Amino acid sequence: MDRKEAVDCLKCSDCAVCCVAPDIASLNKPAGVPCEHLSADLRCRIYENRPEVCRNYLKDESCLLVQGPTMENRVSQYQVLFGIDP
Repeated sequence: MDRKEAVDCLKCSDCAVCCVAPDIASLNKPAGVPCEHLSADLRCRIYENRPEVCRNYLKDESCLLVQGPTMENRVSQYQVLFGIDP
């Protein structure tokens, strides 16, 4: 399986690191803090009305680099990858 196929196979609902690791200014969400709209089952409660920054965030090869067994692992890897201070 090549990288594109691997990315295509990723399930965002199994990760949700993009809803925790980065800051999201339009939601006043600081880095490393779960978005207030992220449910316990890692689903967006405002998916249909989510902000443009979230709509434009597409999974890519970086998602392959932040896979881990726990959210804490994924957030840490994401922050290192993108140079975000925890």
